[in-house]
Amino acid sequence: MSAPFFSAPRTALVTGAGKRLGREIALGLAKAGWRVAVHYRSSAAEALQTAKDCLALRSSSADLSSPSLAADPHDFIFKADLADEAATRQLLPQVIAQLGTVDAVVNSAALFEHDDAHSFSYANMAQHWATNTGAAILLAQALHQHCQARAAQTQAHTAQAADAVVINMLDQKLWNPNPDFLSYTLSKAALEAANTLLAQALAPRVRVVGVAPGLTLTSHMLDDDKFKQLHTLSPLGRSSSVEDVVSTVVFAMHNRAITGTTLLVDGGQHLMKFERDFSLM
Repeated sequence: MSAPFFSAPRTALVTGAGKRLGREIALGLAKAGWRVAVHYRSSAAEALQTAKDCLALRSSSADLSSPSLAADPHDFIFKADLADEAATRQLLPQVIAQLGTVDAVVNSAALFEHDDAHSFSYANMAQHWATNTGAAILLAQALHQHCQARAAQTQAHTAQAADAVVINMLDQKLWNPNPDFLSYTLSKAALEAANTLLAQALAPRVRVVGVAPGLTLTSHMLDDDKFKQLHTLSPLGRSSSVEDVVSTVVFAMHNRAITGTTLLVDGGQHLMKFERDFSLM
């Protein structure tokens, strides 16, 4: 899928793009013609590989004379600890200084550590809140400020300046709650609420859209057989695949009529009741 609305290369910052779903989203956007700024916290080698792969994908489908395609992949990777407010505030300006403009942010990075009502602590909640919620809000704020500055410089009309978008990666768990991973769930619930608040506050320059996958990738907590079994637990007989989630992100990035809502991509898992989190079943 290409980006049919825009003549110039568009740039997206994808957080947590060195590994797992963040990497797949970055690759999907590169296939769709986007320049991708790859954020990482500690996975420098993986982030560099993602940047290399994104540049290769763009070069196979875009104008080979484009200067960005000949760039050093190191120029497309950006380190920041999203739990650190100062580092998070510096992230988007660093991308802008390096790449010139940013048109989208995909908040994919997330802290996912187990706690419940018995082990809950302020410290654990604060850590999840900062990484999963606060960082996404700060990056949306920074993107809006960037769009305002661009509009002022170019004297762009509102309609021309309203193409920026923030995608917040959420979780079907919010519509199908269970008591596991309490701090994680609360942080994502706050981010889902922020979709509405940010969409109201940042319009018309920035759209804000949530994408909520179901069980998509396995983890160290699930063996392959257990993952395959759990993946079938949905009304459609399958949860979301990586391709399902990535195509939804790309769709939300390109569809300029969507804001302030969440797209659930889970095979209907949110319609079912699970007593435990998938990783603990």
